[in-house]
Amino acid sequence: MLSLNKKIFISWVPVVIWMLIIFSLSAQPATESNGLSKNVTKMIVEIIGKIVPFDIESSTATDLVSQFNHIIRKFAHFSVYLVLGVLVINAFRKGGISGYKLFAYSIIFCVIYAASDEIHQLFVPGRGCQLKDVIIDSLGALSGSLLYAMFLRPLKILNNKLY
Repeated sequence: MLSLNKKIFISWVPVVIWMLIIFSLSAQPATESNGLSKNVTKMIVEIIGKIVPFDIESSTATDLVSQFNHIIRKFAHFSVYLVLGVLVINAFRKGGISGYKLFAYSIIFCVIYAASDEIHQLFVPGRGCQLKDVIIDSLGALSGSLLYAMFLRPLKILNNKLY
């Protein structure tokens, strides 16, 4: 059986890995980052086009990619921080923190990381620091923490009934 310190350490490993992934995505110059998100947006438009067939010209498809690219980028901010929120609240919980402190520490941790990530982008060619991105990131982390808490409570009840 793992000691408490090993459990705590192991629970923080995914947090650090995820933070490094976020950092590496933020370290991409603007042209590279925008190209990546446009490719993702193009894939999404193509998938939706297969599910809901619409007859459009390639120029219209390009316009759709341009129009939705901004939304996809902001959704990506939200999503990666939703995952970070889940990972962080889990790590703090494994460390023995509970109740309101668990939730507060998790959100504060994620908000500070989001702010530091935006500041980091000031030093990346073509990128900048945007308060709205910190807010979107924070809302993602908040959502992840809430989802974790919502699923944790039913699992606790289930585990208590099983044992």
